[in-house]
Parts: sequence; structure tokens; C-alpha cells
Amino acid sequence: MSLIDERQDFSAIADLFLLHGSMQSPAFLDGRLCARLALHDIDPAAWLEEVCLALGVEQPRDEAAAERLLAWRRQTLEALSGSELGYEPLLPDELFSLAERARGLAEWTQGFLEVLHDAGEAPRERWSSALREALEDLEGIAAMPADLEESADNENDLFALAEHARMAAMLLYTEQHPGQPQVEDAEAPTRH
Repeated sequence: MSLIDERQDFSAIADLFLLHGSMQSPAFLDGRLCARLALHDIDPAAWLEEVCLALGVEQPRDEAAAERLLAWRRQTLEALSGSELGYEPLLPDELFSLAERARGLAEWTQGFLEVLHDAGEAPRERWSSALREALEDLEGIAAMPADLEESADNENDLFALAEHARMAAMLLYTEQHPGQPQVEDAEAPTRH
């Protein structure tokens, strides 16, 4: 299995950012990627351009770096459109402090909401009240203080907030792409 076939996780993308001289977290760009894919897609070339602009470089440093960035986009699209509803935001994992994970979730949410705000009011008119409510809740997550103390309660709260963000992203994708993923088909009776 090559590096680009592996699941792209937060640390792998953060390391790739470091190779390009950027200390920024990939969480913000992942939020943007998710919202762009949910609303109207973003083609591979436009995605590479957006990442390079964010990293302050003209192009990925080499073909392997470009492939990893494209694999990130591909992995996100497959997870959003898959029938198993397995999308997971690209966030710091348990190896990071609670404060770093909270900051990552806030950054992801900011990137996600930025794309939605840029899309204007037209798409919002077709959204369900459940989706609108979920997205309003994300505003609070984006403003969440990142200086959380390490505690089981804060850990549980952060997990619940990350799950809420994940579900809001999935709901946005499914409402923007009726029939995808086809989760209902698995239980639909067959006709003879």
C-alpha cells in the first residue's frame, strides 16, 4: 500500500503542511473542504490551488505531496457520499491536549461556516429546519474557548460537540445531494 492509499489523518496532513513551511492546522481547511464538497463540489485542481494559497506556496513541493492533498479531498468526498455515513472531520486526536482538540474543532467549524456564509442565502432557502438549527449550533462551537481544562466532563462535552459538527456536515451533504448516500435502500423491500 502506498502512502496515498492510506487514510489521511490530522497528523499526516499537519506534517505535510510543515513540509511546506506552514504551522497552521489543517482543521480550518478541512472544514472548508467539507462545506465546498457538500454545497457544490470542488474539483481537484481548484482544491490544490486553495491549499497552496493557504500554505503560501505556488504549488505542492512534489508529486507525492500533491497526491496526498488530492487523496485528502477524495477521502472526504467518499466519506460524505458513502452509504455508511462514515465522514469524520479532520481533527486532532487523543495524542493532542484537550485544548488543542478544542481549538481544532473551533477552526474546523470556522472554515465550514465561512464557506456557507460565502454561498449566500439562496441555498439556505431549501434547507430543512433541522439543518438550519444544526448550523446555528455550529456558530457557538466556532466561538468556543479553546482553553479547556483536562477533565472527563470536558472530554465528553468535546466529543459531543465534534459529533454534532460531523452530523451537521452529513446532513448538509445529504440535503444538497438527494439520494446520496442511499442509506434507505438497504432496508427497502424488494419488489417482484
